[in-house]
Amino acid sequence: MGYEELLKRARENLPESVLRKERFVIPNIVGHVQGNKTILSNFFQIASHLGRDEEHFLKYILKELATPGGARKPLVILGRKVSASRINEKIKEYADKYVICKECGKPETTLTKLDRVQTLKCNACGAKYPVA
Repeated sequence: MGYEELLKRARENLPESVLRKERFVIPNIVGHVQGNKTILSNFFQIASHLGRDEEHFLKYILKELATPGGARKPLVILGRKVSASRINEKIKEYADKYVICKECGKPETTLTKLDRVQTLKCNACGAKYPVA
């Protein structure tokens, strides 16, 4: 069996999601300022779209924005005024760090914790590496 035949057979066994070339788009945050607080209404939908634990995602965003806050489903309330562009920037940083595979650039990853070390495993290319 030749190389070309083996390559063709391997490609046929790949999952459909690996072969698609569509672009991964993160939805923009929807929210408003109420007094001195910022109310986010689609935070949990974004966490679901990224395929990550809502608590981990919220903890990261609050830490990066250096603001107190909390979740009262379906809303997230931040303890100060924060612009939507700044929140979107932090969400993109989160996705780059905890969702997108550094090897192939695909978002089909899982985040696991092994011996106090968080590991990102790509379901598309099989790469596995620790994340801070």
